Amino acid sequence: MGSDDTYNFVFKVVLIGESGVGKSNLLSRFTKNEFSHDSRTTIGVEFSTRTVQLDNHTIKAQIWDTAGLERYRAITSAYYRGAVGALLVYDISKHLTYESAERWLKELYEHADPHIVVMLVGNKRDLESLRTVPEEEARAFADKRGLMFMETSALDSFNVEAAFSEVLTAIHMKVSSKQVTRGSISAVTLSPSRPAGEEQEERKSCCKSS
Repeated sequence: MGSDDTYNFVFKVVLIGESGVGKSNLLSRFTKNEFSHDSRTTIGVEFSTRTVQLDNHTIKAQIWDTAGLERYRAITSAYYRGAVGALLVYDISKHLTYESAERWLKELYEHADPHIVVMLVGNKRDLESLRTVPEEEARAFADKRGLMFMETSALDSFNVEAAFSEVLTAIHMKVSSKQVTRGSISAVTLSPSRPAGEEQEERKSCCKSS
């Protein structure tokens, strides 16, 4: 557990997109290497963390999942607050989930840091035979809006690691290059690295009722 105890940066990354596109499974595949065939929707925002090494820095990735709230249009600005990266997920076999990407982007940019790193993710690549969203079309959409793009499959792990790694690397480059001087991205720097337990203690004490 040594590498989990200290870290140089914490990056909050949010998962957005329509219900049922596989956001929760992308989260569990990346953070726990698990996949659930049970499509039961969990209600209430949840996040998982995973520590990764980038350029001799220890990055604690904190990945947030909408956990079903998106179907009620109940995602609040608090969900986006402090996020430095976002994966906008659609299902390659359900064209409607891709069509809503524009609306999700609009909401993201209304609430998140203007320098946020965004990747459009076409999930469920394992359903190739049912594909309704051509990869070229989605890639062109992403290029036009300055987004990163990748297709993934949480079911068979295809590109899941790569998608998160590319987003975290892009965030790290922005932070390291000091390209971002204002806004929340500059605030993700934790220096010097500190024990993770300390941070949890702080959070607990801040929220105790008197």
